[in-house]
Amino acid sequence: MKKQLCTTSANKVLSGTKVALTIAIALAMSVAAFAGGPALTASGISAPTVSATESAGAAQRKSGAHSQSPQSSASNATQPEANVTQAKGTFEVKLDPQGDPDKAEGSTLGRMSLDKKFHGDLEATAKGTMLTAGTDVKGSAGYVAIERVTGTLNGKTGSFVLQHNATLTRGAPVQNIVVVPDSGTGQLTGISGKFLVIIADGKHSYEFDYTLPATQ
Repeated sequence: MKKQLCTTSANKVLSGTKVALTIAIALAMSVAAFAGGPALTASGISAPTVSATESAGAAQRKSGAHSQSPQSSASNATQPEANVTQAKGTFEVKLDPQGDPDKAEGSTLGRMSLDKKFHGDLEATAKGTMLTAGTDVKGSAGYVAIERVTGTLNGKTGSFVLQHNATLTRGAPVQNIVVVPDSGTGQLTGISGKFLVIIADGKHSYEFDYTLPATQ
């Protein structure tokens, strides 16, 4: 499992002010990757254009910093007496900067579009938006994101929305990805759960622990 945190000057990452930064935030959600502007690069946590949610999973999993413990997963993502199903697979993600970074003293704000393809137990596509904040302090940043996932989950067709929230505090990652309540449609109506992104050997994978109403 590899996590890459490399210090790079802002003017060496990508040409212009649109820079995609990968904050290895250890999510089992997708990558500890962020998208941001030059200031984020200057903070020493930039990487190739990957996904802000994606490399974080691996690091958090390895360090144990991920907020998704069995206890929190059961209390926040499932209903009493509900049977939890786990979906596994791989995915690809594309991040595109939206506009120029908003630079100010102490921080740089960025906006990215998300475009994903999931394979495995979840065969779906997802589109969404990510907002990032980089700081002048090495290893400190944060992001939030919303994405709508549409496709088939273990044979059931529909859609649902995932909400991302992650921070990196001087290298210590904390991340959380959950299904937005009542966002499920079709055969996925009533779905709840927590999503984990894993990055190992340069590949992105996921583990999705979810529940559906008994009638589903």
